[in-house]
Amino acid sequence: MPSELAVKERYAAAAKVSEAALCCPVDYDRRYLEIIPTEVIEKDYGCGDPSRYVKPGETVLDLGSGTGKICFIAAQVVGPQGRVIGVDMTDEMLEVARRNAPIVADRLGFANVEFRKGRIQDLALDLDQLDHELRQRPINGGASFLAAEELAGELRVRAPLVVTNSIDVVVSNCVLNLVKPRAKRTLFEEIFRVLKKGGRAVISDIVADEAVPEHMQQNPELWSGCISGALTEEEFLQAFVEAGFYGIQILKRDAIPWRTVEGIEFRSVTVQAFKGKQGPCFERNQAVVYLGPFKEILDDDGHRMVRGRRYAVCDKTYQLYQQEPYRTHFASVAPLREIPLTHATPFDCTGARLRHPKETKGHDYDATTAAAQCRDGGNGSCC
Repeated sequence: MPSELAVKERYAAAAKVSEAALCCPVDYDRRYLEIIPTEVIEKDYGCGDPSRYVKPGETVLDLGSGTGKICFIAAQVVGPQGRVIGVDMTDEMLEVARRNAPIVADRLGFANVEFRKGRIQDLALDLDQLDHELRQRPINGGASFLAAEELAGELRVRAPLVVTNSIDVVVSNCVLNLVKPRAKRTLFEEIFRVLKKGGRAVISDIVADEAVPEHMQQNPELWSGCISGALTEEEFLQAFVEAGFYGIQILKRDAIPWRTVEGIEFRSVTVQAFKGKQGPCFERNQAVVYLGPFKEILDDDGHRMVRGRRYAVCDKTYQLYQQEPYRTHFASVAPLREIPLTHATPFDCTGARLRHPKETKGHDYDATTAAAQCRDGGNGSCC
């Protein structure tokens, strides 16, 4: 397996001289490129544009931020009330990004971007801080090496690079594939850790349509070129599932492969996934109706729902279905008499069952009402 050093060396060189082989053609919104220095744009590498899914006022974390293009675009979208943090491990890339950050801030009229040194699979360890500490206590033998490992563990707790539950949206542009297979699970868990409840990841990366053979994985040029470290499309989505995400959705999938190597197609995808379904399930007599267009669906928690039927759900699921990415696909049915959460009983969320209308209206409900007022803007007649 190619070393992390090989990746750093290639991207260090690419921070000095632009390398076309490291990026796919991406159609960025040119309005956001106007204030970004040419040096940043020419030395930035990626395969998608996750910044187009960022919203005003959000705190954004960009993994593998490179020279900072996605960060500088996101800075304009989130505005002065938002914040953008870029994380990269390559000193040469960070130097370009940090040197140009004041220029972008001056053109914007506000400064809301910072760049931190770290590995994206270890977002707790601040490498700048570790470097500073090790200059005071350099490694010169086995004992000092072990002491350095202990110091790193201490820094993760005492002064984490990115605090748990602090980020609204994590974005990344074509760098997750550079992480070694044994660390990829940790990488997705770290993304999950730093996100707030209700936060989301929007990741653009390269995926393969077949498993990448071992001999290709051992090729340093293919690995550092964002090819042989790619997960298959199925593995990529499953990694989000295993980390605890829900509402996982492919926002963009390139029909034409970026490259084909030994018959394997490598293409760019952008995936969105949410954090926040964790927690207990409570019964509050709520129901949802799947609106279509499919005859039936199966959600991430095993609820199988047929279009147009009223299903009992726990309060957690009820709330989730009123948010992205579900809200346009479900109608929510609230109970006539709300059950306070303090009086709610546990709900068995292992399957799906229908909810009789009287469960939400009340078994003694026998009201008779006049016809509802029409709101079609016409003559007031509904029939």
